[in-house]
Amino acid sequence: MQQVARGDEAAFNSLYEVLAGPIYGVVLRVLRDQAQSEEVAQEVLVELWRTATRYAPEKGSVLTWALTVAHRRAVDRVRSAQSSADREDRAGRLDTERPFDEVSEQVAARLEREQVRVCLTTLTELQREAVMLAYYQGYTYREVAELLSSPLGTIKTRLRDGLIRMRDCLGVA
Repeated sequence: MQQVARGDEAAFNSLYEVLAGPIYGVVLRVLRDQAQSEEVAQEVLVELWRTATRYAPEKGSVLTWALTVAHRRAVDRVRSAQSSADREDRAGRLDTERPFDEVSEQVAARLEREQVRVCLTTLTELQREAVMLAYYQGYTYREVAELLSSPLGTIKTRLRDGLIRMRDCLGVA
């Protein structure tokens, strides 16, 4: 390892032959994906080449040090993938931009409501009162008749005449 730290490529080739298999095995057990494991194992071996000067023989064997680096790098890859998936999930939930069609539909609905309000003013007071009770407050024709103290036939006539005026005002065919 001291020779690798001094930049000896032949020493690194020997080290590679000994460590590549065990490093790949540790990484594969963590990642469980062959392509990613090969990539991470390669990153670990490059890291060993670059950081060979940090190896301290009194702290453990070269194999132990290399496998520790490999395990940490594999765990980092798993965490990174999970973090990325979590970010995408949060971003998807925060995507509150309304589609154009929804906005245009809301505008159209608002304009229609305004037009209905204008057309309601063209009704007689009796027609407007009956239409409001039946269509905006949800009363049945019979309940409207009771509330207005009028015969059911009269209420039906007011509602029919009021709806005809509304249809004409709104321009509905």
